Amino acid sequence: MPTFAYQAINEKGETLKGLIEAESAEVATDLLTGRGMLPSRIQERSRSRESRSFPVLERWFNHIPTADLILFTKQFSTLFRAGVPMMSMLDILAAQTENPRLEKVITTMHQAIKEGAQLYDAFRQHPGVFPPLYCAMIHAGEVSGSLPKVMERLKYILAHEQKVRSDIRSAMFYPAFVLGLLVVAFIILLAFVLPKFVTILSRSGVALPLPTQIAMGLYQFMTVYGGFIMVGTLIAVLATGFYLRTDQGRFTRDYMLIKAPIIGPVVVKSAMSRFSSIFSILQSSGIAILEAMTILSATIGNAAISREFDRIRELLEEGRGIAAPLKKARYFTPMVVNMVAVGEESGNLDEMLEEVAAHYDEELEYAIKKMTSAIGPILIISLAVMVGFFAVAIFMPIADLTKMYH
Repeated sequence: MPTFAYQAINEKGETLKGLIEAESAEVATDLLTGRGMLPSRIQERSRSRESRSFPVLERWFNHIPTADLILFTKQFSTLFRAGVPMMSMLDILAAQTENPRLEKVITTMHQAIKEGAQLYDAFRQHPGVFPPLYCAMIHAGEVSGSLPKVMERLKYILAHEQKVRSDIRSAMFYPAFVLGLLVVAFIILLAFVLPKFVTILSRSGVALPLPTQIAMGLYQFMTVYGGFIMVGTLIAVLATGFYLRTDQGRFTRDYMLIKAPIIGPVVVKSAMSRFSSIFSILQSSGIAILEAMTILSATIGNAAISREFDRIRELLEEGRGIAAPLKKARYFTPMVVNMVAVGEESGNLDEMLEEVAAHYDEELEYAIKKMTSAIGPILIISLAVMVGFFAVAIFMPIADLTKMYH
């Protein structure tokens, strides 16, 4: 979606500057007018500078650890509750943080607000640090006057998602370690151990058993075509990397992850937990459902599920409730749909979503353990089979040679 730089006059007659995302300049004007501002200048930001940059490197160098962002959010909430003026608060936060990148961001925000920008716009100027969900909730808290409460919810959701990511990384460490051993063992056996026996076995005149013939054929094949395979693999990896940076590539990857036999349940349950917890917070913060769908689409973390929010938005714009569109969308589990329907009818949607989020947090923990217990033995068996195959291929002809000389 295009980003527009604007200059506007608020109800107090103050001149404000900032950035706003909208489908067109006319939509941006309507959005600003709805916030009680009179735009005097709206200009779409040029994408040429963005296209010359390297997004991956930019995200890497501008990355702020989640722990630092949680601490910033907590300190922001505490100072705001204490009644510290905004400019003084930002000075304190910049002085307290130990992260130089975050300090630079806070200083930039201080300058933007000093020049007349709203707090929401100051946050929006740093999308690499503050995700869409963060900015949307800041906007909701600023408009409703409940910023400290919103910051507490933000702190919770950031800590919750950090825990989920940490659990998944911890669970995947052991399978990744075993897979690494598998690859290293294959390379060592094929490139260093087997060649020492190839010359001896080929001159011995011993009838080679089938495992040895297969191993020697594999070695000879890799000797002749190994360079081509390495180059082809490198090209395939680079091509796949570029493809996965496209919208279709991300969709294909995430769709395949959802459909994967062992990993799929973890992906779906993680998405349901994320959807329920974020939607609950957005609802309790007073954010409209249509805007919430846009935020969820950008923050759900799965391109295949993200596309479903476009269909949901279309149905919502027709005047339907949220439960019916969710039921027609793919990937949303019956429990999520039914609990949302109950919450919508009773008027306690945010509470129902909290219960769903708590349920899927437990389900996700169980699914991660189940995935780990399934993948680990498969990799260990694969490692044992491969090592056993090369052992048989090497030692069977050696045993035959020993018999010949005795």
